[in-house]
Amino acid sequence: MKKNLIVFCSLLLSTVTFSQDKKPEIAIIPEPVYLIKTGGMYTLPKSITVETSGNQELQTIASQLVAQLKTATGYAAAITPKATGVGTIKLLLNVTADKSLGNEGYSLVTNPSSITIKANKPAGVFYGVQTLMQLFPKEISGKSVAKNVAWQLPAVTITDYPRFTWRGLMFDVSRHFFTKEEVKDFIDKMAEYKFNILHITLANDEGWRIQIKSLPRLTEVGAWNVKKVGTFGDFIPPTADEPKNYGGFFTQDDIKELVQYASERYVNILPEIDVPGHSLAAIASYPDLSCTAGAENYVVRSGEKIMNWHKGGFDALIDNTLCPANEKVYTFLDKVFTEVAQLFPFEFIHMGGDECAKNFWEKSDQIKQLMAKEGLKNMEEVQSYFVKRVEKIIESKGKKMIGWDEILEGGLAPNAVVMSWRGKKGGIEAAKMGHDVVMTPNDFVYLDYMQGDEISEPPVYATLRLNKTYSFEPVPEGVNSKYIKGGQGNLWTEQVYNTRHMQYMLWPRSLAISETLWSPKAKKDWNMFVGKVEKTFDRMDVQQVKYARTMYDPIFAVKKDSRDSLQVMMTTEVNGLDIYYSFDNSHPDNFYPKYTVPINIPTDASMMKVITYRDGKPIGKQIDMPVAELRKRLKA
Repeated sequence: MKKNLIVFCSLLLSTVTFSQDKKPEIAIIPEPVYLIKTGGMYTLPKSITVETSGNQELQTIASQLVAQLKTATGYAAAITPKATGVGTIKLLLNVTADKSLGNEGYSLVTNPSSITIKANKPAGVFYGVQTLMQLFPKEISGKSVAKNVAWQLPAVTITDYPRFTWRGLMFDVSRHFFTKEEVKDFIDKMAEYKFNILHITLANDEGWRIQIKSLPRLTEVGAWNVKKVGTFGDFIPPTADEPKNYGGFFTQDDIKELVQYASERYVNILPEIDVPGHSLAAIASYPDLSCTAGAENYVVRSGEKIMNWHKGGFDALIDNTLCPANEKVYTFLDKVFTEVAQLFPFEFIHMGGDECAKNFWEKSDQIKQLMAKEGLKNMEEVQSYFVKRVEKIIESKGKKMIGWDEILEGGLAPNAVVMSWRGKKGGIEAAKMGHDVVMTPNDFVYLDYMQGDEISEPPVYATLRLNKTYSFEPVPEGVNSKYIKGGQGNLWTEQVYNTRHMQYMLWPRSLAISETLWSPKAKKDWNMFVGKVEKTFDRMDVQQVKYARTMYDPIFAVKKDSRDSLQVMMTTEVNGLDIYYSFDNSHPDNFYPKYTVPINIPTDASMMKVITYRDGKPIGKQIDMPVAELRKRLKA
C-alpha cells in the first residue's frame, strides 16, 4: 500500500514538465518512483568531501564517485569514512531499514547546501549515485576536465526502488570475441542505467570463450576460426590452408577479474554454455562428443551457412549438437560446469537449449538405442532427457539451471527457470506450471535486430524500433507476477564486429528496457521518455558512446490508390518532425516538398529520397528508398 501511495503522489506532485520539441529540465533514466523539485540549486564546491559511514562497500562506491568528480571537474575530492554530517556528499546506510526501499532502493535529497543518499543496502546507495550523476550537467560524464561549466544541479527529493529484481542485458562474446576491457565498458554502461544482470554467452558454434583447465583443447582449438568480413551467414566456407587465428578467450584469471569488477557495480554475471545445439566449437575441439561420423573434420564456424531455415523450422547442414546418447558428453559437461561454477558466484548457470537441430539425431543408431532404453517417443523427449541430466549436473555444483524456452519441449526439468525468447508464450506456459521466468521476447528486446528501415540499416532478421521496445510489458495478462523475475535485452553478435557497432545496437533501446524493468508501470510515458533520451544523447556524446538516431527516421508504408497507382505514406516515432522528400534524385532539405498526405509516386521515378527536420534543422539521416523496393513491399 505504501508503494502504491508513493507512486500516486509522484504522479500528482512531480513538477518536471516538457514538450517533445524541448528537452526536459530533469532527465533521469530509468524514471524514479517519486521525484519532486523543492526549489533552488546546489553548487558543487571546489573542495569536495564524500562522507560515508565507514562501510567498506560504501568506500568503494565513494571511490568511484570521487574519481569521476575529479576527472570531470578538476576539483579536489576526498573521502571521509565517518558520518560527521558536514560532508559535501553523504552516502549513508539507514540505521533502521526503510521497508519500502528493499535491497536496491534509495532516497536522494539535494538542497542548496547538501547532497544526501540513503539506502538499506550498499546497492541502493550505488543506484542513488547513478541518479545523482544524471542530475549534474552532462559534462560530468567526460573523460577530461570540462571548462566553463557551472557545476550545479537542481534541489530535489527522490525516493526510488526497482519494479523487478532481474534487470538484465545479454552480451554474446561467442560469435565475435570482445576483450576483457570491452566487457568492462559494457558493464559500466549497463550499471549506469541500473541493470544488475550481465548474461554473457561464452560458447557457441563460432567460438569457445572461457578457459576450462581440464579440457585445454576448448581454447586451443575452439576459440579460433578464420576471419571473415561481410554478411554473416553468407560467407564462403574457409579452406583448409586459411589461418585460424581470429578469436580469443578469457583465462580464468580474466573471469575472476570481470566478476570482481561487475560486483563492485552491483552486477551479477550469468554465464551461458549453450548445449546441446550451437556446439560446433566444442565438437571441433573434441569430436567424440558428436553422434555423427566425420565430426573429426569439423572446424569452428566462421559464419558460413550451416543451417537450413524454412517455414517448417530448420535442419542442420552439419551436426552442431552434442550427442545425448553419449556418456562422454555428460562427463565433459560435468568438467565444464565444475569449473564454471567455481568461477561465477551467481546462483544460476545458463545451459542454452535453443535452436537444436535434430535431423542428425533422427538418423543416429545411438539415439535410437537411447530412445528404446529410456522410453522416449520423439526427438523433443530426447532433448528433454538431455536437459534433465544437465540440470542434475548443474545442481550438483550448487547452482540453479536456466535455459531458453525450448527446454519446455518434451517436458521441463523439475527446477528449471525459463528464459522466454520466442515471444511470451513459453514464459506464460512455464509460469502457469509454477516455474520462474525471465522475459526476453525477441519481438520486444532483441537488440541485434535492425533499429530502422532495412534499406538503411545493417541487414539482420527483423526490425525492432525504439517505441516497440519501450512498449514491452514483462508480466502477461493472466499470469501470476510472482513467477516473473524480470526481463532482459539480448544482443547477439553475428553481425556485430566491434565495440562501436555494439554500442550503436544497444543505445537507446537499452534505455527503454531499463525504464521498463526499474520504473513503475504507471510512470511509463513515451513522450516523456523521448525527451529524456534526447538529453541522454547529449550525455553520451560527452562519453564518446555511439548510439542510433533511428527514432528520427521515417517509417514507410505503401498501398495502391483507387486508380491503381502506387502510393506511399510516412510516419515517425517522434512527434513534431517535418518530412521532406524528392523524386528527382537530388538530396532534399527543408526547401523541398513537405510530406502532409499520402504521395502518389511519379510514373518514371526510380528513387525517393527523404529526410526529417525539426525547427528548421535536419535531425534524421537521409533515407534513399528505391521505388522498386516500395513495389516489392506492396507485393509482400
